[in-house]
Amino acid sequence: MAESDFPYLSAETTQDIEIPRNPLEQVIGQDEAVKYCKIAALQRRHVLMVGPPGTGKSMLAQATAYCLAKPEHEISVLHNPENPERPIIEVLSKEQILKEKKLAKQLEGKIVDPREVPSFVAERLGYRCKRCGKLSRQQDAACPSCGMDKYATESSPFGDLLFPHMPTGQKARVHTTRSTEDGREEIIVYEGAGDRIRVMDQVSLEKLDTQKKKAPRKTIIPLNRKNFIVATGASETELLGDVRHDPYGGHAQIGTPPYTRVVAGAIHEAHEGVLFIDEISSLHNIQRFLLTAMQEKKYPIVGRNPQSSGASVRVDDVPCDFVLMAASNINDIPGILPPLRSRIIGNGYELLLQTTMPDTPSNCQKLAQFVAQEIKKDCKIPAATIGAVEATIEEARRRAKKVDGTDDALTLRLRELSGVVRLAGDLAVTEGAPLIDEGMIARSIIRSKNIEEQLSERYGSVWNASRAEVASQESRKDYKEIR
Repeated sequence: MAESDFPYLSAETTQDIEIPRNPLEQVIGQDEAVKYCKIAALQRRHVLMVGPPGTGKSMLAQATAYCLAKPEHEISVLHNPENPERPIIEVLSKEQILKEKKLAKQLEGKIVDPREVPSFVAERLGYRCKRCGKLSRQQDAACPSCGMDKYATESSPFGDLLFPHMPTGQKARVHTTRSTEDGREEIIVYEGAGDRIRVMDQVSLEKLDTQKKKAPRKTIIPLNRKNFIVATGASETELLGDVRHDPYGGHAQIGTPPYTRVVAGAIHEAHEGVLFIDEISSLHNIQRFLLTAMQEKKYPIVGRNPQSSGASVRVDDVPCDFVLMAASNINDIPGILPPLRSRIIGNGYELLLQTTMPDTPSNCQKLAQFVAQEIKKDCKIPAATIGAVEATIEEARRRAKKVDGTDDALTLRLRELSGVVRLAGDLAVTEGAPLIDEGMIARSIIRSKNIEEQLSERYGSVWNASRAEVASQESRKDYKEIR
């Protein structure tokens, strides 16, 4: 066995084995599926992956999301003053959001030092002492230099009621005017901003007034978000969204405005990203709603509990342009709605995943990479020796022959193989060993047998184990009757 044929042999431990950065290149043995997942990410196509557990369906879905561009839009729900129970949807692009943030920063005004404002402004805001002219913190009621009460000259007896959070006499804002270059006068507003003072001119005030007149909003899908949403086993409300209940409904005085109670579903959160549903047949009749969302790329959010105050609220045209990555075991294919499969085939691909791959040097190298990946992902177990890697590869050969009946092959039921590596790693940790060796892999293989294999070894077969259990129960019953 030459090192040129098996490059991993030149490494001392799994730490020396290179792991690709692209998650799709970390998928082992599913070359055709990887090819079409790359196309699905590029062309935004749907994918149905079929195969037994542990063959990489979840990893393929996550890797596809990695290849998608970052989301470019933010979705908000706006208050509708004419009909509050019909909130309005607003979609803003990245450019519009940046523009709004820039405007919001401008509306904050210019922040200056108290020395840079007129003396009477600094005095009224509580930054300057009227007697000695020394500067101090706004929250100090008395001047630290001369001891004078900075607000003693305030004559209003209602200061503590109007501004209970400030010392008596302190002004929240000071309005004044100044002349512009063209000879006009404009209003200037000064207000405290910690140890400094915020200055807003008339242009900023007009923009702020316009901003305040905009309809109140609630962002339900932010711009900076994950583009991989898992909806495995989701309920109808989790998948499609809902409107929360308020015992007072949308009553103007005591209730909660309907737009604030809108909750996005997984299909909306996956907008511009990947919606991953494992065991898709478990959704049963909810699949028909998913079909509509895929077709229209918009789906309304409504209150789904008829006893809830949210039942009367409806938000139309909520975007849900997602890439569906669905997974199913072979036996569960009949549980997938035919119209949904038709929609996937019409705008995507159905992929049957491999359970084995040929026993070649390049594939052995991939399995060595897999062992290194699993150890790195786990973060709790030490690296493995090359002897341990070879023992794992040998186990992959044995499982390919035993489970799939394939000679000269390596198994791709990698979740179970990953369990072998992790158990060996746990043995290394508990024994204080610096590395996982082939002996630990051998012990892990024995201990990682499933319960059916353990029953067969102890009783000869699962059927014999069942007979023994029945006999044991009958014996205990007879014993109780005798007593």
